[in-house]
Amino acid sequence: MKGNMEERAEQLAQYIIENRATVRAAAGKFGISKSTVHKDITERLPRINPALAALARQVLDVNKQERHIRGGIATKEKYLHEHR
Repeated sequence: MKGNMEERAEQLAQYIIENRATVRAAAGKFGISKSTVHKDITERLPRINPALAALARQVLDVNKQERHIRGGIATKEKYLHEHR
């Protein structure tokens, strides 16, 4: 998704908030890198729309706290499928 970076940052934040999405999920949905998503949310968006940035940051912080759990679940699923 090329074009206006400010508009993209706001769209990313809306997507993350509405879907409780991870950085990886948002990057995949918008066809951009995880680094770009992170930069948009942490650097660009606070200058454009601080309130929206704060909401998106809350979702990303929760995702960060839960990522070890999701990783463990993914590993468990992997080994369950390999041993069938």
